Order: sequence, then structure tokens, then C-alpha cells
Amino acid sequence: MSIGFGVFVPQGWRMDLVEIADPVEQYEAMTAVAKVADAGPWDSIWVYDHFHTVPEPTINTTFEAWTVSSTLARDTSRVNIGQMVGCNGYRHPALYAKIASTVDVASHGRLYAGLGAGWYEHEWKAYGYEWSEVPERMAAFREAVEIVHRMWTEERPVFTGKHYRIDQPINEPKGVRKPHPSFWLGGGGEKVTLKLVAKYADGANFGNGDPEIVRQKAAVLRAHCDRLERDYDRIRKSTSYHLDPSHSSAQHIAKVEQLAEAGADYVIVYIPRVAYDHEPLLRFAEEVVPQFA
Repeated sequence: MSIGFGVFVPQGWRMDLVEIADPVEQYEAMTAVAKVADAGPWDSIWVYDHFHTVPEPTINTTFEAWTVSSTLARDTSRVNIGQMVGCNGYRHPALYAKIASTVDVASHGRLYAGLGAGWYEHEWKAYGYEWSEVPERMAAFREAVEIVHRMWTEERPVFTGKHYRIDQPINEPKGVRKPHPSFWLGGGGEKVTLKLVAKYADGANFGNGDPEIVRQKAAVLRAHCDRLERDYDRIRKSTSYHLDPSHSSAQHIAKVEQLAEAGADYVIVYIPRVAYDHEPLLRFAEEVVPQFA
């Protein structure tokens, strides 16, 4: 079985830079992890689109996702760069499409542009974004996905919806990767999100490392693809999980095998304390990734 692998870089959201006081040193610690991944067998590096730390908002560093994506694009030369996932509520979709196109060019076509409906309520309110309940957020997300796709594929797109409208915006350059930047949608909503994946996306993320959820969502996605006559196998089915450095490589291999059997063909790992210790990252790359090449 062939599995693609990605790894999150430490950007502060999960309190993973708090032992470094200087913000410049924090940024360089994040970049150092990206460079180690770039030199190894990893397909991608990933960042979160959040402004406040979890599990509680604290006065600690959280670097902004798209700024990070653009700088890591220039600090690396091989790995793809993704967001898990861009929050639709934080940027108008036309602006999102423009930002993503620019980063795709800056990375020479290595962008995995992630987008989702968003969920971190207090963060929305703190930054002054209007919070709405799930049905409204999903309706806005549905419109946003179509707008982004049009911005990447049409010269002067026009769209009028309940939540967004665009009137012939020019988006040049549209990116490097053809036919458009790689588009990844996050979330497991079976009626909206997975249908949008089947229609528009190059990749999906669901499951949070739970094989049973992966199995269920993959089956729903396949059914949507069948109805839309989309090739299911052309969509990357990703899931993410927290890597416990105390576990052996054999345990990690067994975990990936379970996820693959459930339908995942892409695994993104989060490694605690990787900002301070690269050894688990290197060991996973040397002992686990080659088993699934």
C-alpha cells in the first residue's frame, strides 16, 4: 500500500513553543522542523489556521497560518505546504483564492490549500468575526468553495449568493499547479462537506486518526463521487493523529496500517515537543515512512 505522509510544524497553537521566550527563536524553531521534513521523505508540512492557543486561549504565541505558509514556501524547496484547515470565516473567499494563488507561485506549485467552515467560537468573537450556528456556517462554506474554484478557473467570475458575491474579479496569476492549486477540504459533514469534496476537492481530511470514522466518511465520499461521476481514487483521503514518541515504530506502523485499511491514503502526524527534539520526527521518517512507499 502507498501512503503519503505529512507533519505539522510547531507554530504555537498547541502550546508547542512556550519553552522558547524570544519570538524570533520561536519562528526559527518552527522553520527548523520544516527544513528537517524537507530533507526527509515527508510529502508535506502543515500549519493550523488559528489565532489563540488551545485548550485555553493564553497570552502565548500563535503564528498566523498564511504568513507562515508563504515564508515556509521560501525556506523549503521540496515539501508541499498545507493548512489544516483555512477557516472560511476569517477571509472572504475571493481574498482566500488570491492569497492561495500567490503562495502557490511562491512555493513553485507546492501548495495544499486547505479550507473548512471553522469551529473555534471564542476566537471568531475575539477577532470581531460574526459567529453563526452550523447551518449558516455550512451554507457560507458551500458558497465559498464554489467562489474559490471559480477564482482559480475562470477569467472574470460572477457569483451572487446569500453570503457572498463577486463581480468579475481578476485573479492573476492563478497559481502554478494545474489545473489549479491543490484544494483540500476539511471536515466530515456527510451532506455538505463530503459532497463538496467530491465535486471540487483534490484532498479531504477527516477522522482525527480514528479508523472507524475514516471508514464511514470514506464510504460516504465514495457514494458522492459515484453520483457525481468523479473518480474517487483521484482524491487524497487524509487523517491526522498525535504521535506518541514513547511508542515504538512497530506500533506506529500498525496504526498506519489500520488507517489505510479503513480507507485513508494520507496520514498527517502531530509530534509533541518537536520544536525542542527532532529525534521522533527523524525516527518516524527512517523507520515508518519507508514501509508505505
